[in-house]
Amino acid sequence: MAVKGMIVINEELCKGCGRCIPGCIKNLIILGRHINSHGHHPAVFYDFENNCSGCFTCATNCPDIAIEVFKDDGKEEE
Repeated sequence: MAVKGMIVINEELCKGCGRCIPGCIKNLIILGRHINSHGHHPAVFYDFENNCSGCFTCATNCPDIAIEVFKDDGKEEE
């Protein structure tokens, strides 16, 4: 079974630098049109078909530590 991932972007920490975008090999991150309280267009994660693998590349590229990555390998914890 394939590992599924998901990310959560803290839009208030994100300054919209865009470093996470080319890091996502599945092209699941864009810069939003809205503006956060600091005046930046934060990155937005969109994954309607659960294609994220949870590879951590986006989070590794983020200088603001605004991305949290979650992975589900399909196994239940004991």
